Amino acid sequence: MTSATQFERQGYLLYKEPLVSAEVITGAVAGMDQIRHGVSDTGRPPCASPWKPGDDTNKLCKIENPQFASKGIRRLLQQPAIGETIARATGAEMVQVWWVQLLYKPSTSSDTPVTTGVGWHLDWTYWQGHWVDGSELMTAWFALSDVEDDCGPMRFVDGSNHWSGLEGGDFFAQELNHEGFTVPPGEQWHETPAILPLGGMSLHHKLTLHGSGPNTSGRPRRSLAIHVRTEKSRPRGNVEGTIVADDLSGYIDDLELCPIIYGERVASAFERD
Repeated sequence: MTSATQFERQGYLLYKEPLVSAEVITGAVAGMDQIRHGVSDTGRPPCASPWKPGDDTNKLCKIENPQFASKGIRRLLQQPAIGETIARATGAEMVQVWWVQLLYKPSTSSDTPVTTGVGWHLDWTYWQGHWVDGSELMTAWFALSDVEDDCGPMRFVDGSNHWSGLEGGDFFAQELNHEGFTVPPGEQWHETPAILPLGGMSLHHKLTLHGSGPNTSGRPRRSLAIHVRTEKSRPRGNVEGTIVADDLSGYIDDLELCPIIYGERVASAFERD
């Protein structure tokens, strides 16, 4: 079975061999730590985020577009191996990064309870106001630490990218409770944890259900959620045909911040609805 066939069938893929060099990974980890402490080596801050330097360190740290503030993270995003891997899985002619999230999940214990769960959700729930229906979008989740079963890994529901009519879900929910989702007749709820080494990656479809539990490993879980698109996508404009500041597709013309990591720029993919 080819990777493209497997991705289409189950809605995700796991890559358990490091895709980039140790030097690139080290630079991205350093960038993550700098940003969490309010330091930028580019002269530009990240986008407004749910977590800011000085916030509770016992909560999930989620920072939007960290590549704005870190040269090390920019370098990781530009690695051709990531784009080539995504292209093989999707048959894409072009792959572009359009948004990135830094995710730092601290460890919990009976002495230091933390709030780090991620509830079951579909990415498309949060994206559909920014991209035209049918746009080919996915997430490459890059591990910046070893992710074992006790680290609160992402969990994917096999084949859920084919379940029509799924609605709801909440990224910030703390319980992995799937009672609100209806499993279609003939389907089963089967979860697969994304167990990955440092430098490994998972790739999932915009309609694949996923979430994660608490980290009990005694060490932080580090990652970047790299949201990408192919040439089969088109961003929406607002009613005036211009882009608002919080538009998730608002930076795609800046190829330094949102690099094309496979193929070449396709003019039609940059047109707005």
